[in-house]
Amino acid sequence: MSISIWRAVLRQNFTDWKALLSFIQLEEAHIDVLKNSKFPLNLPRRLAEKIAKNTPNDPILQQFLPVQKETKISENFVMDPVDDSTFQKQKKLLKKYHGRALLIVTSACAMNCRFCFRQNFDYQTEDKLFDKEIEEIRQDPSITEIILSGGDPLSWSNKQLSDLFQRLSSISHLKRLRFHTRFPIGIPERIDAGFLNLLASTKLQIFFIIHSNHPKELDEDVLAAMKQIQFLGIPVLNQNVLLRGVNDDLETLSELYQKMIDHGILPYYLHQLDRVQGAAHFEVSEEKGLELIRQLNTRLSGYGVPKYVKEIPGEESKTGIQVGAYTNPQK
Repeated sequence: MSISIWRAVLRQNFTDWKALLSFIQLEEAHIDVLKNSKFPLNLPRRLAEKIAKNTPNDPILQQFLPVQKETKISENFVMDPVDDSTFQKQKKLLKKYHGRALLIVTSACAMNCRFCFRQNFDYQTEDKLFDKEIEEIRQDPSITEIILSGGDPLSWSNKQLSDLFQRLSSISHLKRLRFHTRFPIGIPERIDAGFLNLLASTKLQIFFIIHSNHPKELDEDVLAAMKQIQFLGIPVLNQNVLLRGVNDDLETLSELYQKMIDHGILPYYLHQLDRVQGAAHFEVSEEKGLELIRQLNTRLSGYGVPKYVKEIPGEESKTGIQVGAYTNPQK
């Protein structure tokens, strides 16, 4: 599939809340829309088609529609909850953990999740060359893995990604390249022949990490796109966020992870919500999260249960939230 086709699909995204409400047959009076959000609505049509009509609590709708709850100032919810700015080696290069660094490829995304921890990040979009970032990586032999993030790295064209791959592949101490992307969940057409050829051509070991929060997001086209990546011998994993009213129940998470492992996708991380300002209404208590993990362990194979983690700025790795003896978990 050509670049022009997936870009054409991207242009069908809903960016106007009135058009979206009309499409899902939901009257404005039934939901408290935030009409002038600084973090705009951006929802792929494919995902909008999965929203139940006239259903304000639909789990996909809740992830993407700006609502008035976002204006509430909540204690301990901040603009930069993971403290990205502290770990910037260059404007677009973050190094938090030993052996790996994160390259912020772009500010563009296929969709705007309301709980995005990086929605306030200064993306420095005027500089697109990455010369300083590449040189920083080249001069640090401790870095063996680069994580491509953003925004979403699949917002870039195959040509742009190919050029970046070539520059990274020329650094002898780099061994692995990791994609963090939500793009295929909304626009699986992005996994086209050109991108697959690019993945197959690099000498770096690729790990492909998708982000899916609800089983409704994983249709046959999405799973077929992931299978094309798996056919190249590339591991496909998933990370998701525990979200109140979206996936904070056993049946939803069990169905999500079962669907993944049935298609060879390994659940990687279940993230406790990063406390970005405006997202407090999504937070689930850690006690409830631990109880869900305990219950998942009784239902699924070990490889089907993700690590339950949170990010604490300054720690040497993601912090595991361990299953403990909670006798009265929040329901």
